[in-house]
Amino acid sequence: MPPYLLARIAVQPQFEHAAVAARRTLDRDAPFREFRCTDERPPSPPHEGLLAEAPAHPAGTPFRRISDAGGREVLPGRLVRSEGEPDTGDEAVTEAYDGLGDMFGFLFEAYGRDSIDGAGLPLDATVHYGRDYDNAFWDGERMVFGDGDGEVFRGFTNSLSVIGHELAHGVTERTANLRYQDQSGALNEHVSDVFGALLEQYVRRQEARDASWLIGEGLFTDQVEGVAIRSMIAPGTAYDDDVLGRDPQPAHFRDFIVTDDDNGGVHLNSGIPNRAFVVAALRLGGPAWERAGRVWYDTLTSDRIGRDTDFAGFAAATLDTARARYGDTSAEVLAVAEGWGEVGVLAD
Repeated sequence: MPPYLLARIAVQPQFEHAAVAARRTLDRDAPFREFRCTDERPPSPPHEGLLAEAPAHPAGTPFRRISDAGGREVLPGRLVRSEGEPDTGDEAVTEAYDGLGDMFGFLFEAYGRDSIDGAGLPLDATVHYGRDYDNAFWDGERMVFGDGDGEVFRGFTNSLSVIGHELAHGVTERTANLRYQDQSGALNEHVSDVFGALLEQYVRRQEARDASWLIGEGLFTDQVEGVAIRSMIAPGTAYDDDVLGRDPQPAHFRDFIVTDDDNGGVHLNSGIPNRAFVVAALRLGGPAWERAGRVWYDTLTSDRIGRDTDFAGFAAATLDTARARYGDTSAEVLAVAEGWGEVGVLAD
C-alpha cells in the first residue's frame, strides 16, 4: 500500500475510523520501509510459537499453510488450514489459500519456477493480522494480510493482483534483489505489479487486450471514487476522489518525481516502467505472460541486473534478454523497444 495514500487517509476527518487505522498501519509499516532499502533483512513482527517443519512434497506441487492471527500483530497465528485440507468457511482463509496456489501454479506452468525460491519453498500465510490493518506484505518468510478498515479498504485477500504482487517481492528478493530505494526500488515495485497483473490474467485466461491492468481492483469500498490502487495501462488514473485526491503516479520519465518520501518514490515512479510493459504486451498481443512476461522473468532471473539497476539499465537488460531468446530483429525486441520509448526511458 503506498504510504502517501495512507498518510492522506490518516488526516481525513470524514473517515474517522479509517484515519485511525491508517495511522496505525503507517506506524506498523515504518520499520519495513526503513530496512527494505538496506542490505539488512526487514525486522520481523513479533512471533509466538513455530510451525512444524513442512513435510517433503513432490517438486512442482505446492505446500500451503494458512494461519489466523485473530486480530493480533503476532505471527504466525493459529494454523487453520494446511495443504489438501477442506475449506474452513472463513473467506480470508479461502482467498489466501487459493491465491497462494494460483501463484504457485502460474510460476511453475508459465516459467518452470518451483515456488518463490525456485526450490519448492512452502507457502505460508497469516490472515486477520492486526486490528483494521490496511495492508498486506511479504516478510521474507510468509504472506501477511490485514482485513482493511471497512470504511476505505476491504480485506486484502480480496485482490489476486495484490497476492501476486506481494509474493513477487519474494521472487525478486531471491533473484535480482533490487534495492528498495529510488529507481531500483521503483523497479522492485514495478516487477511485483507486473507479476501481480499477470497472475490475475493467467487465472482469468485473459489476453493482454482484454485485461484491466489494475492493481488492487476492488480493494476500495463504495465510499471511494476509484477502481484500484494503481493502473498499469494508464498510471495516474486509478482513483480521483474528493477526499483522497487523485492518483499521483507519472506515466512518462519526463514527469519522474524526485522525493525523499516513500523510499524515493518507489510506489510513484513505478508507473513509468509499468506503462512500458503494458505497451510492449499490447503490441505483442495474446496472453501477456507468454512473451512480454517471459522477457521480464528472464531479465529478473538473469545476471543482467543487480541491486542498484536503474530504469535505463533495466530497459537495456530487457532488450538484451529479448534478443537472446527471440532474435535481434524479432517482434519481441521491437515491442520492448517501443514500450521503453513510449515512456521516454529509451529513445524511440
